[in-house]
Amino acid sequence: MENIIFNNLISRGFAVDVGVVTVHAKQDDQKIRQSNLEIDFIINKGMKKYYIQSALRMDTPDKRQQEERPFLELNDFFRKIIITKTRMKPWVNEKGVITIGLLDFLLDESALDAL
Repeated sequence: MENIIFNNLISRGFAVDVGVVTVHAKQDDQKIRQSNLEIDFIINKGMKKYYIQSALRMDTPDKRQQEERPFLELNDFFRKIIITKTRMKPWVNEKGVITIGLLDFLLDESALDAL
């Protein structure tokens, strides 16, 4: 699925990169540990920039949290989008993360800006 999304983004004229977010968190032993969270795609086209995660399914709260976590560590205003294989109506959650289905993304070139 990531390859399909990548190729589609390239065909739409986006510059595509992979992103890493570094997180510092206090562990149970009170030591601060550093970890890296991956963002599947950071895409740019002109003045537009988006962060995209690819997820086959998000059928559990843990999976949704796993996919959203890198976005929540970012402190900027760019769109944060999860593309899932599940057919669903596009929606925005209370954290500002947009979720859209793969088919909607592939068939509608304006899907990234729709919500």
